[in-house]
Amino acid sequence: MGRLILPLVLAYLTYGVVMVVLHPRFIYPFSDAGGLLPGFTETRLEAEDGTAIYVQEHAGPGPVLVYFMGNAGALPLFASAFERHIKAGRHVIAMEYRGGGGRPGTPGEDRLKSDALVVMDHAARLGKPLIVQGYSMGSGLATHVARERDVAGVILVAPFASMCRLMARRGWLPACQLPFVDHWRSLKGAAGITAPLLVLHGDQDRIIPVADSAGFADLPNGTRVVIEGANHSNLGGFPAFGTALEDFVAGL
Repeated sequence: MGRLILPLVLAYLTYGVVMVVLHPRFIYPFSDAGGLLPGFTETRLEAEDGTAIYVQEHAGPGPVLVYFMGNAGALPLFASAFERHIKAGRHVIAMEYRGGGGRPGTPGEDRLKSDALVVMDHAARLGKPLIVQGYSMGSGLATHVARERDVAGVILVAPFASMCRLMARRGWLPACQLPFVDHWRSLKGAAGITAPLLVLHGDQDRIIPVADSAGFADLPNGTRVVIEGANHSNLGGFPAFGTALEDFVAGL
């Protein structure tokens, strides 16, 4: 038995090193399916490191809705998420991710969070109330900018408390303690948000289990609505989703 322990330990350590190196491929499996959304215009901004950042905008007379998509990483795949906001007359600004949708750059937690603040500063120049909405991985960007900038409200769709904790459960590694790993500790960051916060999560979500967002409801400004029968990808199509979102925005 003793002879087996050392090879198993070495194999586990090797696995850990490989996963640290490769983990960005799992977190950021961005699609190249780029393109301008119908009715939107494109604006080029510049990141702190000089990388070009692109946003797509649909002008509207209402408040500004800044949208951060999931880790498919290409806005055309999330087009349906904007229909409700456009119909309501909101000015939609959707951030494209570096390295996704054919855009230049390499993604990473720090880079994307820094880019998101540049987008927020661009949105603030419109002089309207700002509402941020983040879906899945984008919920981590939404919590970050809502803590760092003045916003009227925050909408998190299928959020996670900590991405590294999700990785730890699935990869059998202490991901939150490993070096060079993007942690994305969203719940910890959300504790610094003062604006009203709404969480929408499907009870059949197998990508980010609904229990993972329970902590957001414990925040003084947090409300969570669990959509029965909804999974990670279809919850936006449930009437309860639209009702909860519109009621929240109306109350801001």
